[in-house]
Amino acid sequence: MNIDFTSTIPYIPYILQGIIITIQIAIVGAFFGSLIGFLFSLVSHRKNFLGATVRGFIDFFRGTPLIFQLSFFHYGLPQIFPGFLPTAFQTAMIIFSLNSSAYLAEILRAGIEAIDKGQIEAAKALGVSKFYTTIHIIIPQALRNVLPAIVNEFITLTKETSVASAIGVQEILRRQAIVTGTTYRPFEPLLLVGVTYYVLIKILSIFGKMVEKRLKYDSSSATI
Repeated sequence: MNIDFTSTIPYIPYILQGIIITIQIAIVGAFFGSLIGFLFSLVSHRKNFLGATVRGFIDFFRGTPLIFQLSFFHYGLPQIFPGFLPTAFQTAMIIFSLNSSAYLAEILRAGIEAIDKGQIEAAKALGVSKFYTTIHIIIPQALRNVLPAIVNEFITLTKETSVASAIGVQEILRRQAIVTGTTYRPFEPLLLVGVTYYVLIKILSIFGKMVEKRLKYDSSSATI
């Protein structure tokens, strides 16, 4: 067995620095994905041009591979719009946000539909505005209903950031490829990256279970 970390050890800090970029992309994607996804969830069911456009957007991002979306946005669009030259990091943040919004829109729509319609009708009967109803009745309960699913989407998003290496984003997997090209030893850097991803996802999974348990506890307390 020819395993030797001697040539890889000096590059360990360089590879691990990619965690920062990975987390940045995941957080930005989850944050803006949630905002855009919530707006989409409110209008996707409408029988008008706006609703049809949003449904088409969701179908596109759910129906095409993430690596295609990144490549098309980063390499394809600049050919049509010569002045449009985003960096690889900017492309990753935009596409991950839009891709995440397409999935979160369906998750949040399910959360909204799970809200007791009687509460919304009661708010209308009392003359409460749609804006106030949305901010104080719909959003808090919808988020409560789907928060575990949003946490799971964030975990999935964190793993999918590795795809950004295809357009040159200096996240963990891209740095591993650079180190492999320098040392000509692929196993050791890949093992380090695999362990890093596993630990990172494990931490996020534990956090997700804590959130879910907390929500169940709060719900059971509220019913007593």
